This record gives sequence, structure tokens and C-alpha cells, in this order.
Amino acid sequence: MSRLLIRIVLALLALSVIAVFGAWLALRGSLPQLDGSLRNTAIGARTSIGRDQLGSVTITASNRDDVTWALGYVHAQERFFEMDLMRRSAAGELAELFGSTALPIDRRARVHRMRARAEAGLALAAERDRNLIERYRDGVNAGLAALRVRPFPYLLMRTTPRPWSSADSLLVIDAMYFSLNDAANARELAFSRMKAALPESAWRFLSATGGRWDAPLSGPAMRWPDPPSANELDLRSLDKSLLQHGETSNDSVPGSNSFAVSGQLTGGPALLANDMHLDLRVPDIWFRARLIFPNERRPGATIDVSGASLPGTPAIVAGSNRSIAWGFTNSYGDFADWVRVLADPADSSRYLTAEGSEEITAYSEQIRVAGADSEILQVRETRWGPILASDGDGTPLALAWTAEREGSVNLELMRLESAETADEGVAIVQQAGMPAQNFLVADRFGSIAWTIAGRIPRRSSDYDPRLPADWSKPGTGWNGWVAPVDYPLISNPPWQRLWTANARVVDEGQHFDRLGDGGYDLGARQQQIRDDLQAKDHFTAADMLDIQLDDRALFLEPWRKRLVDLLEHNSATPQRSAMRKALDDWDGHASIQSVGYRAVRAWRNEVKDTVLDAFAAAVRVRYADFDTPKLPQFEHALWMLLQRRPLHLLPPGYADWDALQLDCLDRVAAALDKQPGGIAARTWGERNTARIAHPISRALPGFVARLLDMPADPLPGDSNMPRVQGPKFGASERFAVAPGDEEHGYFELPGGQSGHPLSPFYGAGHRDWV
Repeated sequence: MSRLLIRIVLALLALSVIAVFGAWLALRGSLPQLDGSLRNTAIGARTSIGRDQLGSVTITASNRDDVTWALGYVHAQERFFEMDLMRRSAAGELAELFGSTALPIDRRARVHRMRARAEAGLALAAERDRNLIERYRDGVNAGLAALRVRPFPYLLMRTTPRPWSSADSLLVIDAMYFSLNDAANARELAFSRMKAALPESAWRFLSATGGRWDAPLSGPAMRWPDPPSANELDLRSLDKSLLQHGETSNDSVPGSNSFAVSGQLTGGPALLANDMHLDLRVPDIWFRARLIFPNERRPGATIDVSGASLPGTPAIVAGSNRSIAWGFTNSYGDFADWVRVLADPADSSRYLTAEGSEEITAYSEQIRVAGADSEILQVRETRWGPILASDGDGTPLALAWTAEREGSVNLELMRLESAETADEGVAIVQQAGMPAQNFLVADRFGSIAWTIAGRIPRRSSDYDPRLPADWSKPGTGWNGWVAPVDYPLISNPPWQRLWTANARVVDEGQHFDRLGDGGYDLGARQQQIRDDLQAKDHFTAADMLDIQLDDRALFLEPWRKRLVDLLEHNSATPQRSAMRKALDDWDGHASIQSVGYRAVRAWRNEVKDTVLDAFAAAVRVRYADFDTPKLPQFEHALWMLLQRRPLHLLPPGYADWDALQLDCLDRVAAALDKQPGGIAARTWGERNTARIAHPISRALPGFVARLLDMPADPLPGDSNMPRVQGPKFGASERFAVAPGDEEHGYFELPGGQSGHPLSPFYGAGHRDWV
């Protein structure tokens, strides 16, 4: 019996070793080719693909067509799974990979019918664009086919990757629309209920668009309106059951920083910095690439463009070409409207338009589900867009969204590769089909400029775009795109500096009306960048990095002073004393060792959420299911209330504003104190620890997931300061460059270049970013 047991154990060990060895061989089989050569009739002439020690790719070819094919080849070998997720997320096709758990995500995306729109857009594209997309598609499929084993996530899911199509590249651009815009337009729905349920003065007080934290490129800070009077609104009389107090603060808002200084402040070419803030993952969303090929515009000259490519597309999205450097931040303009769909009184199956009534178009969308039957989703569309919601009075609402309009996606951005001046870059991006972004450009002659890149809808002026409107009236609604000549533009300003950070950029007036307020950020981060730029009169790339890494807590400093004053003028408890002691380590930064920073931040958020929930409760009197929308500018309203202390705007149950602040303090202190080590052990680094994960790691055992994910580093930085950082959110790239002097710029990338865990470039460069 003993000999038999020994044989069984040895046999099991042998089988385990064989299984592990087999898995290792299979994993190695999906590694990209890094050395050697290949022949393919799609390549017209000799093309080279080189990688540096971080895996950054340089492609050198005799024309852009061959570069495009080779870039597709490399993207597929390094990042096909991530490209697949991008196209599927936009098209609502994730359940085909992940089963029924992905159905809610697919339903939200599929109602927009992005695959059908991408195919229609491809048919209307310029011939040159279609040819480039086809070249890229062929390179992707060749790179995928050249792998000896399909990419490892498909092995784990026991499925085969679907080949790349031309429309898929447009879907990747659509995925960026979903990432940078609110496809549900939830803010406008909430505004509609707020407007209907609150007095006009309260609506104005909550929906205003700026105050003392503003730092636009032109114009002064706005003035915040006065709060409603006691005769108009008394929150103390509300039923406490309407309160739904919980954390509503969400600081992970897709955005970015970008700033530039002119040549007069560098002694040479202008200098540009960019860090785009997105959800962080392994590998990163961007792929570093350098493309070198002959310049068709200038015989004998060469285009040498480098920067962040977006796998799934053939473009360098942000970077430099030795003549210009460019970058983006999310503009947070208002590029989606709800349209009230009014039934035709003579025929309830039809709806009213300015030209008469029309039938609603119906589509049946099939969502394939791995391991289950397909689901059929019924989509109803109007001329303005799909019907996705109802107004407060039950009227159906159709969504008009730029992403769904003809001309919203194109490859115009690729023309930046050959642009030679800032002015030329501006003219290109104003025609680009992409989510509307702040665009900053710097050139080798020292010029700098800001404008909007992407399409802006041309609205009529007879409705408030923040609220659902009736577009059946003649002339009401959207009428094509704003012409480039009418775009906002600031070029070579006398102050020699430009800055954008997702907050308001333009002054009140025509340009502000065109762009609108789609929930742009509080100006605190933008103001800190502006002031950092104004503090110096000469800049190098290292100076730009200092600004990007500025984690000074200027925004929270007034809150720290308020909290110290509150503690010193009210009775002490053991937890309050511990909080007061924690404030002694305040160093004025969002530093990983600071307990004081974490305490002040948590208290400020608790006060904000408590006060804001009382206004939300007033809306719930009429709409019981009301959820508070994101109100980034509410800081101005909150500070006004804390200074003026109006009793009628206190939430029910509080005697005065000190009582509210103390109650928030006690709740925060109790939550921090119940954790191991108490309040004294609650550092900001403990709260702000990186969780930068591979997309499939959550489905794997913990010890395997840890091998795929990046280290759990405590990270400095936060929202409302230039160094934006959360556990899973932050700078998806960080660079500064003077065009023509690329060798002395820098480019940092979190999560690494390669998507393969056995690659020497898996996670490469991540430590530099940290």
C-alpha cells in the first residue's frame, strides 16, 4: 500500500510538472516577435521595427502605408486583447467574451448602435483614410496570425480572437467618446428634476458655473449667486427619511493637465507638457511609438513623429514631430442634449418634428452571450438619436450626442504628423473627428496656441442646453457643426503661457455659450498650474515635470484652518483630540506619510456630502429616486454657506453650522479610529495605494493576479492639485517636449509597454512613473 501511494504521489507530481511546463510553453508561444525578419507581400519595401530598453517601438519605412501596416502588426502582437476590449466596449459586445456578467455593460452601449454607425462612417470616409485603415487592419491581422499561440487571455477564456475589421478602428475612437463623455447624459436628467422641484433661486445657486477658484485663459472669475432665502426654501422642515447620506464624492473624473510656454521663456523652441488622467491598467492605454518615413510634402525630407499611439488606431495621438508638439485635456463642454419626443396628436405612433411628424425607427440588436442564449435588445430611434430616458413628466427623451453624428469620427488628427507650425496644427484639429478636447500646441519657432480639437455642435439660442428641450419648433436644436472660423482660439498671448486642466477656459460670452458647461472641473488644479507657470520666467523640461508633480494641498489649506479652529473652540473627546494631534503632521502636501492630509480631506468631503444631500432631499419630495449629479462647482456654494451660516439651509436635525461640522468630524474620526492602530496610523499613502491591475487579474487566484498587476505602491497626489492620483486613476502618460529637441524631453508611462507577462517590457518604465 505504501509503494502504491508513493507511485500515485509521484505520478501526480509528474503530471503537475507537465501541466505547468505545458502552460509555460503555451504562454511563451504568444510572445511577440522581437528579433529576426519576416516577408510579407503587403510591405512594399524594407521596413524596420526596433525597440529600446523600455519596449518603445521605432518603425522606419519608405512610406506611411508601410509604417501603418507595421504599426498594426506590432499593436496586435503586443496589445490585441486590449484592442479587442476597446472595440467591444464601444459596440456593446463584451458578453460574447465574458458571458452574462457583461450584459448590463453591453446593454448600455448597444443602444447607441456604434458598430452600425462605424460601418456607415467608413463608407463615407475619404479614400485616403479608408486605405490607411485597411492597411492598419491588414497589419493587425498579420501580427495576430504570426503568433504561434493566441494571446494568453483567450487561452484562459477558451476562446479564439475575432479578426480585426476596418470598422473596429473607428470603434476604438468611439470608445474614447464613451470614456471622455457621459453617454447617459445623467447630469442633464438630474438638472431637469432639480429645476422642476426647487425654487428658481435654489436652482441657480446649485447650477452656477464658477467662482473664486476659476483660472480661465481669458476673463475674470465668475461670481457665485446668493443662496435662496428662508421664504423660498427651508431645508430644516424636510422629513429626515428623505436623506440618503452616503459618500457622493467621486474625484476620479476623466481629465488631464496640459500647459505650454513660448520660446521667449525657453530661449529656443516652445515647450509643452501633457499628462492625460484616465483609469490606469496593465498595460497602459497608450503605446509609445516613433514613426520615421519620407515626407510627401517635402521631397528629401523625413517625418519623425513620436509619442502616444492608441492601439486599435494608426495615429500618434499626442506627441511631437520635431516641428510641433501637442497634447490634449478633456474640455468638458456640453456636447449632448436631451430632446423631448412629443407624440403626434393625430397618430400616437409618430412624433413631431419641425417638418411634420415622423415614424420612430426600430432596431433589433442581437447581443451574443458566451455560454448562454443571445439577447435581443429593442432600440427606438428618432432623427435626433435613440430614445433612452423619460423627462420628469413622463415625456420620452431622445439623446442627441456628437458621437452619434456623421463626421464625429475621422483620421484628420493624423495630419499633425507633418504639421510644421502651431497655426497649422490648430487648423488641422478644428476639423478632426474626435471627442472635443482642449488642444495645446507648441512649435520650434517658439509659438504656442490653444483651441478646441474635435467637432462642436452648432446650437440654436432659444433653449437652455442644460435641460431637456422641445426640438419640434422650427430652428430649435442643432444645425450641423460650428465652422472652424468660429472656434475659440488663443495664439501667442502676451503672457507667454497657456494652461488647461478640465476647468473653464474661456470668458463668458459667445465662445462659452458655444462650448457650454458639461460638468467641467473646479478650477483649483488649473489655478495651481497657472500660478506655478507665473512663478518663473525661464523653463526647461525639468521645470515642467516639477509642475506635473506638484502635490501641494493649496485647495485643502482653508479647510485645515477651519478644522483647527473648530477643534480649538469646542469641547474635546478622545477621538477629537486624536484628530487634532493628526493635524500636527500637516506638511502642506498630499504626501504618503501624512495623517493630517487624509483627516482634513475626509472631513471636508463629509461636510460637502452632508450639505449637498439636504438639497437632494428637497428634490426627493417630488422625485423619490433622485440621485445627486456631479456638481464640481459646489465648493463655491458650500464655502458661501459656511461663511454666511443661514439656519434655513441646514439639513434637518442640526441646531447650527458648528453642530453640523462637529457631527461630520465625529463620524470621520470614528471611521478612521476603528481601523488597526487608530487615527494615528491612517496615512494618506494607506488610502492612496496603487491598484493598477491587468483586465483579467480579478478572475484569477490572488497569487497569480499579483504577478500580473503592478506593485501596491503608496502614491502621493490627489484631485484638485496638478499631481492627480488615485489608486486606479491618474496620469496615463506624463511628458514634456520642445519640438526639435526631443532628446531632452521625457515620457513616463504607467503599467508598462507590453501586455504579455513574459515580455521583458512588461511593466517596463512603471517604476520611473511611480
